[in-house]
Amino acid sequence: MDNLLEVENVSISFIQYTKGLNQRDLKVITDLTLDISEGEILAVLGSSGSGKSLLAHAIFGILPGNANLNGKIKFKGKELSQEDKEEIRGKNIVLVPQSVNFLDPLMKISDIAIGHCDSEEERKEKKIRQREIFEHYNLDPEVDDMYPFQLSGGMARRVLVSTALLADPDLVVADEPTPGLDEKTVEETLNHFKHMKDQGIGVLLITHDIHAALEVADRIGIFYSGYVIEIALKEDFSGDGENLLHPYTKSLFKALPANGFEVIKGHQPLHGEIIKGCPYYDRCDMKFDRCKEERPELVDVGNNKKVRCFKYEEGE
Repeated sequence: MDNLLEVENVSISFIQYTKGLNQRDLKVITDLTLDISEGEILAVLGSSGSGKSLLAHAIFGILPGNANLNGKIKFKGKELSQEDKEEIRGKNIVLVPQSVNFLDPLMKISDIAIGHCDSEEERKEKKIRQREIFEHYNLDPEVDDMYPFQLSGGMARRVLVSTALLADPDLVVADEPTPGLDEKTVEETLNHFKHMKDQGIGVLLITHDIHAALEVADRIGIFYSGYVIEIALKEDFSGDGENLLHPYTKSLFKALPANGFEVIKGHQPLHGEIIKGCPYYDRCDMKFDRCKEERPELVDVGNNKKVRCFKYEEGE
């Protein structure tokens, strides 16, 4: 199956002033590589504040002016320029944002969903399509004339999902769609993504919620200190985690309450810390001498899985 989206060796840094007019290049994402196919849900899982949302901003071409972007982002095999991103965003690739604040508080819900129209005929066609999608997500006609403040949390989330689908996209990027929601609304939101997958839509789920990722994803990319360190299958997160490859992923799995709540010491390197070798070196219990000085590449180990660890390069 052909890839919808390919992110190849993407790095994102920011020009930051320190003292006076002194500048430094603050690296937030380094050598990020992943891919997603039609009808697949890929979760990018990482801690809050780790820079995951920058991936979404890079895909849509909405990084701030002081950002430096390197690497390639391809959609359906074509490397995207900034102009390409502006052309396809909101159409072929759409965003389900993490906050309902993305809904304009001064506009009625139907007008937000339909957006700009060049003619009355186009507006009528979009209105029919909007109502069909809203009905599927149990949003009754009276919702159309409401303002965002009149919606419950679950209704607002359904509006965000429905508005994204109105464009009939190939790929949906969901940026932290579950924080602050009650358990029932979280389950409802995740079911929406499953429905998208059943329609052949690719879904990139960016989250820090491992339970949400395990509930819906086909594959899970583990994000650590600006790197994807492993891309594992959902079913690898089972048993004693014996099918997981990277030591951090294994530790993350064992830190879950159901798996013993084993917390590892230390912390991820902070943004701006200069890491010469493997970013996990100080916390790793299976490191080689070379790990301190050399940075491992993301290695394809077959079965749609990848890992960034010298153990698998060594073939041990």
